[in-house]
This record gives sequence, structure tokens and C-alpha cells, in this order.
Amino acid sequence: MNDTTVYAYVDGPLGEMLLVGRLAAGGRAVLRSLSLPGQKGAVEVEDGWTLAPEAFAEVAGQLGEYFAGRRDRFDLPLDAGAGTEFQRRVWTALEEIPYGTTVSYGEIARRVGSPGAGVRAVGTAIGRNPLLVVRPCHRVVGADGALRGYAAGLDRKERLLGLEGAPV
Repeated sequence: MNDTTVYAYVDGPLGEMLLVGRLAAGGRAVLRSLSLPGQKGAVEVEDGWTLAPEAFAEVAGQLGEYFAGRRDRFDLPLDAGAGTEFQRRVWTALEEIPYGTTVSYGEIARRVGSPGAGVRAVGTAIGRNPLLVVRPCHRVVGADGALRGYAAGLDRKERLLGLEGAPV
């Protein structure tokens, strides 16, 4: 297995997205990160990484379909190695939120077995989600239904929810 880190830029309605992954067999990228311009904690290209847009052709295609309203879930190889065990549980819960719906931070905390005080930890884990858009953290809202926190800005969260026809 090749551990080469590859990256590409893809234009989209939220700005130029930076895709980062590792090169797998067949020259296909296993997606590790999707960052948006101005995002808090966004990944930056590092020395030694290889620009390889062709490795992300499938990712770019699925993102294009999503933004065009023709895809409601992603079916991509994701690099699950990042994050703590707790973060990975939270991120898995995010992947289970259906397209066009929202859930509260408290509901995610209950789903991962951390109700009550765990809501803050869930919010922190969601804020560290390295796969914006693909892992739908934009579908998590406050207990009152209000938009709260999104690493790439609440305006983008609102646009994603609007695209999906979710209540905002």
C-alpha cells in the first residue's frame, strides 16, 4: 500500500474545496480531509504532498452531483484513522443523519452514550470533523433548532441545509 499524501482543489458553490487523502491501489484517493476556504482548523498543503486531481475524480464527481441536487449520500472510501475513539463515534453518528433532516447536539450525545454534560464534548468533536460536506456535520443544530457552530461559517451551513431542503 502506498502512503503518498495527495491533494486536489475542486470548485464548488461554497468556494474552492481542498481535498486531501492517501493514494490507494489503482491510483484512487482515500479521502482524509475536505476543507473549505476560511474554515477554522482547515488543512493546508504541506511540502512533500503530491497534487493529483485525477486521484480525486470520483470524489469530485460525487460532490458535483450533491451540489446539483442529484445525490443525497456519499459512497466514498474514507480514511477512518483520524481522531480519537470518541470523535470517531461522533463522526459515525453524523454519517447516520438522513439527508434533508437535522438533529440536535443533545441527540448526537445520546446516540454516542454521552448525554447531559457530553453535549459540549460532542460539539467539540463535531468541530474537528475533517470531512465537511461529506460527513454531514451541517445537519446538527441547537436544541431549539437554531443554527449553531460550523467550522466553515454559519452562512455555509445554512446554504447546505437549504440545498437539502432541511428546516433552517
